[in-house]
Amino acid sequence: MTNSIREIRDADCLFIIGSNTTEAHPVLAMEMKRAALRGAKLIVADPRKIWLSGMADHYLQLKPGTDVALLNGMAHVIIAEGLTDSGFITEHTEGFEAVRAQVRDWTPERASAVCGVPADEIRAAARLYATTHRAGIYYTLGITEHTHGTDNVYGLSNLVLMTGHLGRESSGLNPLRGQNNVQGANDAGASPVFYPGYQRVTDPEAQAHFEAAWGVPLDPDPGLNLNEMMKEIRSGGLRGLFVMGEDILMSEPNVSELEKSMPALEALIVQDIFLTLTAERADVVFPASCFAEKEGTFTNSERRVQRVRKAVEPPGQARADWEILLALTERCGYTGNAGMTPPEIYDEMAGLCDKFAGISYARIEAEGGLQWPCPTSDHPGTTYLHSDGPLRGKAQFIPIDYRRSAELPDPDWPMLLSTGRTLYHYNAATQTRREDGVNDKQQTCFVELHPHDGGTLGVTDQQEVTVQTRRGEIVAAVRLTTRVAPGRIWLPMHFSEARANLLTVDDGDGVTGTAEYKVCAARIVC
Repeated sequence: MTNSIREIRDADCLFIIGSNTTEAHPVLAMEMKRAALRGAKLIVADPRKIWLSGMADHYLQLKPGTDVALLNGMAHVIIAEGLTDSGFITEHTEGFEAVRAQVRDWTPERASAVCGVPADEIRAAARLYATTHRAGIYYTLGITEHTHGTDNVYGLSNLVLMTGHLGRESSGLNPLRGQNNVQGANDAGASPVFYPGYQRVTDPEAQAHFEAAWGVPLDPDPGLNLNEMMKEIRSGGLRGLFVMGEDILMSEPNVSELEKSMPALEALIVQDIFLTLTAERADVVFPASCFAEKEGTFTNSERRVQRVRKAVEPPGQARADWEILLALTERCGYTGNAGMTPPEIYDEMAGLCDKFAGISYARIEAEGGLQWPCPTSDHPGTTYLHSDGPLRGKAQFIPIDYRRSAELPDPDWPMLLSTGRTLYHYNAATQTRREDGVNDKQQTCFVELHPHDGGTLGVTDQQEVTVQTRRGEIVAAVRLTTRVAPGRIWLPMHFSEARANLLTVDDGDGVTGTAEYKVCAARIVC
């Protein structure tokens, strides 16, 4: 996230795409509402009508999986009408001419034919975004959960760069993280391609840096991403799996194939706070503690490192994640971390990563949360990135072209299914469906269907139907609603008795491996 949450309220234009913000990020959505009530313009692009669509100056109801067509159409308008920031492009970027050539033929009319958004709306949204000084882009999984998710992000980045909306307040490119410490996990190196602090495992200098610090040889090759790991289980190439804080039998796509192959694992270890569907199949379960039962730090979407303080003792044999991991590394023969405490663990990471070098428990205690980059002990932290120009020197334009999603409707499977979150539940609902107050608000699964499709199928509101794809089927009650367009189905991902991921495809993005949860072909059976 290039900018800060507090800056949202002062923006003059918010471009929200692939983000059901009021339900998935309600606190950030309050800032967006505050900005809109103050007079900021809203552009909302989403296949499904979200709450913010009703406040939007331009609501772009695109077809699922066609973001690149929409973004290239907007880029075409900005370039053709001379709305680019030529000074910023010349001074701070490279590769612009390749993008100019790529989008030359992506007229709003051509983009409209692919994405379904009227050409005049594409023009109006592009002009508004390009001509507003404080204009920020905000996106989430509706952009990334596609086989072309990386292309979608490149398309957004191209818009930011060609308009110069980078390196100043209330602008930039801002992914809203889906969980409270996803940013912190990535910062700490929970990635197959990075050491802590985004130092690449393929960089010999980075490898030598961490080998010297840890006193062990390190593999110079990247590891497998999550999608690759799941497929390696199915092919027999992965013999052991350590799952920490995730219920993969709820969250992974095409999950029935994963279930079939899991017995072939020689070892399945699960570390979690509850006995999840995945933990029930584990050979070993490490009972972990929840956020209120341990010490440490969380880093949120805006790169702010904050303290977590133990409020109560963990129950039974449960232990803090860091305690379990230290004990496990000792049993595996590495004693370099023996006896370390959370402040010492963070200090080690900060000492190995320039981005975090100025952040310490003592500073957080004295000053509150600090945003990285924070390279020295007297640095105030960074509220927004790239103020002195792109951190890599020259920002890179990336030309992209529209590619179809992996699986689209056909005569046998005539509808398009997308999945997502609701306000009341959270991801696999490991926690929320154990809380009576929240669970009472939303007890059962449902499937959203347009009234026109309901009439065609002879389906009434609240009627139970079977949703089928090539991979499986579930039963859920219909909600007839104009939130979805005709020919489309929307399904929440939270219910173990009606697992949405029995239906989804496991084709992944070529760079990140992120699966295409947002697009697959389906049908309704009454």
